[in-house]
Amino acid sequence: MGLVEQVYAAALSAGLLRDCRWQPADGSPSQTHAVGFTAPDDTVFDGLASSTDYQMSYPASVLKGLGPREAVEIDGVIYQVRSTRAVGDGSEMRAQLTRV
Repeated sequence: MGLVEQVYAAALSAGLLRDCRWQPADGSPSQTHAVGFTAPDDTVFDGLASSTDYQMSYPASVLKGLGPREAVEIDGVIYQVRSTRAVGDGSEMRAQLTRV
């Protein structure tokens, strides 16, 4: 188990992660893994409106093949992946999400 996986295991033990279920579009079996999930609000239109920027982070060793336009379920809510990118040395991934 690598360092990132150890950090995620500790975060899971502390109750800081959420379960994410992904059914790959290619028909492979669904996967459920613990992920970091954030939903910070941001102001748009010069402060006239508020928007939520949903993100999840996860070890690169899980959810392999997750990409844009795939759907994930976190806490019973469906999100569509807008983009994924590697963080740091590539052992962690971050996905930008849109609530469906």
